[in-house]
Amino acid sequence: MELLQLYYFKTVAQFEHMTKAAKELSIAQPSLSQTISRLEKELGVPLFDRSGRKIKLNQYGQIFLHKVEQALLTLEEGKREINDMFHLEHTYLTLSVMRTPIIPDLLREFRLDHPYIRFRVKQLSHQKTLQQLESGDIDLSISASTFKNANIDWVKLLEDEIVLVVPIGHRLANRSFVKLDELKNEPFILRSHGVFRNLCDRFFRQSGYLPDVAFEVDDPLSIRGLVKAGLGVTFFSTLTLRTLKDPTLIAIRIDEPKCSRSIGLSWNKERYHSSIANTFRQFVIDYFSRLAPPSS
Repeated sequence: MELLQLYYFKTVAQFEHMTKAAKELSIAQPSLSQTISRLEKELGVPLFDRSGRKIKLNQYGQIFLHKVEQALLTLEEGKREINDMFHLEHTYLTLSVMRTPIIPDLLREFRLDHPYIRFRVKQLSHQKTLQQLESGDIDLSISASTFKNANIDWVKLLEDEIVLVVPIGHRLANRSFVKLDELKNEPFILRSHGVFRNLCDRFFRQSGYLPDVAFEVDDPLSIRGLVKAGLGVTFFSTLTLRTLKDPTLIAIRIDEPKCSRSIGLSWNKERYHSSIANTFRQFVIDYFSRLAPPSS
């Protein structure tokens, strides 16, 4: 049994179509069919059910595919480990990160001591992050998400308070605290979707009302501009406010309900992690500990 056979089989199983798989692999379709036939002959069972030109992975194929994926993943991790040993200073780190303006500063600080490290930085949905942590496609995730998976470790980095932001001159601008139910008649400018919008919607549900959403905007700069123009109020996190130096925007704490989110660091404890990935993980923990207020 050859490694190439296993790789070809995995691709055919993915497409369940010989012609499409051959195109993906850039080989002739008859050659691919012969390779799969030899593999089935060696195993002594068919891996696909065939009906004319249609093929479908059968129960034997499903069992074998699971083992093939494990084997190929193990080999890929072995390759990464060897590359790490010989090319430590040129290792890539792949991250999934939440939208927060402090990430560039975090990466900048790390590269001061590790200038040869390259980063691949992604912004993924909760489900995509979990999938790529499981597969090993990302090394670490910095987000407000937790993952119900026994293989995923999570450590809390910071409790990030969510505050109300209003333009200077607003009727509430001189207040230190507000209750969310005081804002029933205020027009809001919110994200149209995503984790942060879901969090804001939960706060409103806790207060027992639906907000007047005047604008739904995905660009944070546009949200700031609309608030500055007096067209509504919004929510920002305290992490965002650390980098926002704008005296025309006023932040007001919310004392009911409690509005905050837990920022955490996640990784797959069952996957191989390079020594530089482990170094970066501890750096992130230390970096966020310096950001946290003394009471956190």
